Amino acid sequence: MHVISLSAFDLGIAALLLVLLAGTSLRIGLGLEKSMLISGVRMTVQLLLIGLVLKVLFARPSLWMVLGMATIMLLVAGYEVWARQKRKLTGATGYLISTGSMLISSFTITLLALTVMVGVDPWYTPQYAIPLLGMLLGNTMNGVALASDRLTTEMYTHRSMVEQRLLLGQSWQEASGDIRRDCMRTGMIPIINSMAAAGVVSLPGMMTGQILGGSSPLDAVKYQILIMFLIAAGTGFGVLSAIWLISRHLFDERQRLVLDELTTVK
Repeated sequence: MHVISLSAFDLGIAALLLVLLAGTSLRIGLGLEKSMLISGVRMTVQLLLIGLVLKVLFARPSLWMVLGMATIMLLVAGYEVWARQKRKLTGATGYLISTGSMLISSFTITLLALTVMVGVDPWYTPQYAIPLLGMLLGNTMNGVALASDRLTTEMYTHRSMVEQRLLLGQSWQEASGDIRRDCMRTGMIPIINSMAAAGVVSLPGMMTGQILGGSSPLDAVKYQILIMFLIAAGTGFGVLSAIWLISRHLFDERQRLVLDELTTVK
């Protein structure tokens, strides 16, 4: 099947729709027009650059180049998670936790998928490794960001309740258990909704891309099922890791809630 190429004019028409939406936002006072336009320009530049990088990488596969690109992706994702939080852990701790939680989940699951499930040889083949890692990091990033932001906000808002439970003799795990569970649910809801709606309400991106590229619909479906399961696992373990690590930093060795660890971003 021949893949239809898109021209700059085609992309310009799509961009015009975003400009019209930004104008509407300005007209009705939503205040989102600046963010829309900046995000649109940023996305365009980033995707064009990654397209050029991947073109070189696909032509000359290299383990070190793939690992270097994967590291950059991880570091940027960690920063995005950290930057989205209204109340953050002071210093570099919050950034390291965000990055570490995605390293534990996304990198491990991507490696498992490449070596066991997909079975590509070599395992670092960029046509498989980079897209898989990108999809896992992107979705894990959203889940971890939502859960982490809600955790720090809820701990700050309900600090009196948590401290009262601690005074009654509960451990920090018991005193913060309800909050931590709610935050984990918050981080997991988007991927659960995506799985529930896939194939009925929406056709996921990877499946659509493969079909447009000429792949068999059944092969595209199999890959999409694999990806959704991997994303769910990566998001879940990433959220669990982030919530646990942040919670440990909000309580000291004497089981006291230490909100001095948090700084508010206005």
